[in-house]
Amino acid sequence: MAEIKITLVKSTIGAIPKHKKTVQALGLKKTNSSVVQQDNAAIRGMIHQISHLVKVEEI
Repeated sequence: MAEIKITLVKSTIGAIPKHKKTVQALGLKKTNSSVVQQDNAAIRGMIHQISHLVKVEEI
């Protein structure tokens, strides 16, 4: 399966609580932190929800 690299580029300060929990569930903690996840429908849905906060690269 393909993998994707997700980077938090914007702070979650001021974000709605649901978006903060989604960022946390993806494994992101601080601004500019990155995590590699499997590319599946669940992860893509989470990314779509917080697309204004993250940058996604395919590996």
